Amino acid sequence: MDIKIAFTDIDGTLLNSEREVSEMLKEQVARISEQNVPFILISSRMPSAMTHLQADLNIEGLPMICYNGGLVLVDGEIVDNISIAPTILEDIAELNKEGKFHISLYNNNDWYVPEMDFWAKREENNTKVTPIVKPTKDVINLWIEEEKGAHKVMCMGDKEHMDFVYSELGKLHGDKLHLYRSKDTYIEIANKNISKLTGIEELLACKYPHLTLDNCIAFGDNYNDIEMLKAVKMGVAVGNAKEEVLVIADAVSDVNKKDGVAKAILKFI
Repeated sequence: MDIKIAFTDIDGTLLNSEREVSEMLKEQVARISEQNVPFILISSRMPSAMTHLQADLNIEGLPMICYNGGLVLVDGEIVDNISIAPTILEDIAELNKEGKFHISLYNNNDWYVPEMDFWAKREENNTKVTPIVKPTKDVINLWIEEEKGAHKVMCMGDKEHMDFVYSELGKLHGDKLHLYRSKDTYIEIANKNISKLTGIEELLACKYPHLTLDNCIAFGDNYNDIEMLKAVKMGVAVGNAKEEVLVIADAVSDVNKKDGVAKAILKFI
């Protein structure tokens, strides 16, 4: 295989049980970096929740694909930027007029929460990023003035409330939104025109025009990784991946907590 570039999901794929990068992974990334094989992080996370991992892996200068492809950064500059319109955000806020669930709004490195509740504190702990506390409607009004949208919306709460939100948003905007449930208590929302695969395609066209999908290896564990894993030359699922991901993967490595990605790099690159 002529693998020239690697793309990896983060949560559930790259990180160990301490939600950090392991020593073995650092060694393998250093090895392929010496071979001029870029190791690109591709995640639903915001940029600032990814840069500290780049620093740990000594790959700070490399591009990042954030928000599942909604924001692509090369040399610190935005090369692709696809968000959710404020009118749709208003509909999401309307579904929560009684404050029954948590709404996080993201644009680039700005993360807004209405209060530092259980959900905000949990995400802060997971991502090592602290949100800005601001009422949801105030954020939407600000973004209308600034002609911005949301790169991602996270709705978090009890399963019954998430079932309701998922159903209602599907009826209202199913043609415009990706509604992705990693857990019963989470709904991750993005523009329907983006995916990890569109992010990879944009990045290759902008930064690595001499490379194609046939030069790519990718690592993942969840539903939002399937399209990416199927499209690249070598799609590797970690052993803890969802069954649907394991089925479509070209190869299955060890679980993320036992260096699944590092072991696959050692084997395939």
